[in-house]
Amino acid sequence: MDLFKTIKELQEEKRRIDLLIEILEQRLACSGSSPAPGRRGRKSMSEAERKEVSRRMRAYWAARRQQRQETEGGSENNPV
Repeated sequence: MDLFKTIKELQEEKRRIDLLIEILEQRLACSGSSPAPGRRGRKSMSEAERKEVSRRMRAYWAARRQQRQETEGGSENNPV
């Protein structure tokens, strides 16, 4: 195995890959589809937004409890 030949082949392959990367980056820049800069992750909520979500969720779970009681109560009145 000729190490010099292998190194030369790898360097040539690296040049080809670098050229392809450059071409792809240019196409990406021209298409305008670069990712929008900004903050990633979950949006933080203000205290007013948290209170509103809390109010909605209390109403949601109260309705679920009510619905469950109605369905369970109905089956107890009908003996099998």
